[in-house]
Amino acid sequence: MNWYTGNTVYDTVLTIAFGFAAFVLIGGLFQQSPYGRFATAKLGLNLNPKLGWWLMEIPATVVFAVAYLSGPHRFEPTSLVLAAIWILHYANRGWFFPLSIRQVPGKTSSFNISVLGMGMFVTAMHGYLNGALFSHDYFGQYGTEWLTDPRFIIGLVIYLTGFALLTSSEWIVRNLRDKNNPGATEYKIPFGLGFRFVTSPTYLGELVAWAGFAILTWALPGVVIFLITFGNLVPRAFATHTWYREKFSDYPSDRKALVPFVI
Repeated sequence: MNWYTGNTVYDTVLTIAFGFAAFVLIGGLFQQSPYGRFATAKLGLNLNPKLGWWLMEIPATVVFAVAYLSGPHRFEPTSLVLAAIWILHYANRGWFFPLSIRQVPGKTSSFNISVLGMGMFVTAMHGYLNGALFSHDYFGQYGTEWLTDPRFIIGLVIYLTGFALLTSSEWIVRNLRDKNNPGATEYKIPFGLGFRFVTSPTYLGELVAWAGFAILTWALPGVVIFLITFGNLVPRAFATHTWYREKFSDYPSDRKALVPFVI
């Protein structure tokens, strides 16, 4: 994977992104991001999760589109395929997922403004780095032959596996709450598919998907988002596992936190 593109703006943003990834990796060891079950009012305003998630993910769509459409290779076959993979991911993460959240009526908002700020910063960087890379092809690697390269094929299989695990796990969690009676019980133990093995298959799916993305693009922006995701979700997965075991006395004892049969 090459680093220096010769584009000052791009290389600067990429350097900042790696610096932020280091910050997340270290920070995740000490505190969970304040949203969902780990929400707190100590860091200021909390938002409705539907609004918070949507606003946080918007730059991944908007900034990516602007950066991608500015490039000379935007209509080349490989660039379009890479853009389609991006659209697949953020059609779910940025649009379907936020709008499909089932929230208990009257529940205190649980998406902290600090998460929104950092999240928008990450998705803006992420959108720019990949949109510009796909359509400018700074290293000349995204010719049509890339679509048959083993790195692309293997990475795509890994990505789609992670994406399927992610979306199926989200579907299970979403349907724990009856849409006709969302206030009946706020938390239940999820079962089935990835939940047979780990407490956080959504996090595992996200990690696998971004690992696959880094491989199929064979570029450093993919490494950056994997590291940021790892730093955020791995400590959160262990905290979530502990939370479930403390809250539910009948929680499955053989279920691991994040990696099936391991941890």
